[in-house]
Order: sequence, then C-alpha cells, then structure tokens
Amino acid sequence: QVRLVESGGGLVQAGGSLRLSCAASGSISSINNMGWYRQAPGNRREWVAVILSGGSTDYADSVKGRLTISRDNAKNTMYLQMNSLKPEDTAVYYCNAVSASVSWGQGTQVTVSS
Repeated sequence: QVRLVESGGGLVQAGGSLRLSCAASGSISSINNMGWYRQAPGNRREWVAVILSGGSTDYADSVKGRLTISRDNAKNTMYLQMNSLKPEDTAVYYCNAVSASVSWGQGTQVTVSS
C-alpha cells in the first residue's frame, strides 16, 4: 500500500507561483511512475504531468513551459512547481503513484485569481 499526502495549495494571483508537494509513505520501493492530475468544478479529472521511475517527464500541452514536475527519492516526495499561473489553472490537484495498483492523494486546492 502507498499513502500519498498533498500540500502547498492556496490562493494566488494570475502570474504568480506555487509549489505543490506530494509525500509518499508505505510501500515506496514498489512505486514506478508518479503524476499530477487536476479537477476543476464541473469538469472531469485531467492529467497534468508524469515523472517516470527513470526521471523522464511529460506534460499536458496546457501546462508545458509553466509547470515542472520533479521527484526527490531521498525524501519520498514529488513536487509540482507552478509558475505563470492562470485563472484556468484553478482546480483541485491530485497526485498519484503507480505500483501494483494506483494510489491517489486527497487533493489540494489551487485557486488563481484574475
């Protein structure tokens, strides 16, 4: 079992920055890929970014160049650095981890005001 806890969300003005964290515990060694998703009110949950076990990353087109995913294996923590935020980035952000199963955190709210 893998347990994930997100933190770092909040209210920020357009153009501002936030850094989200996702702390993992439990069966850490079994984790392969980790990623971030988001869900805005009335919308489906959408994929934002992924970091593979080897360190490769990929991003949704809507966030490329503004968001950066990283992973500190020594701290069992994944991050999402969010720069140049836009109102359309407003959503609950969830981290996930893929091992023998898929684990999700509880989510953290990000609100970007115009």
